[in-house]
Amino acid sequence: MALRQTYTVLLPFPTSGGHWSSVGQELDLLDVEANAWRSAGRLQLKKTEAGESASTSNPAKKAAPKKAE
Repeated sequence: MALRQTYTVLLPFPTSGGHWSSVGQELDLLDVEANAWRSAGRLQLKKTEAGESASTSNPAKKAAPKKAE
């Protein structure tokens, strides 16, 4: 299941049904929903209190080579 993340609106954009977002509004969106708005500079990923997910905050580590027995 895809996870939603919270984004903060930097510049208003149309959401649906003739409605527009407002500056500072927080929206829970899928990455695919937010991708275009982020690249256009209209959304920013909200910083969480506990930090971002472990996959984004910790760099990937290389696996240690196994010793031959």
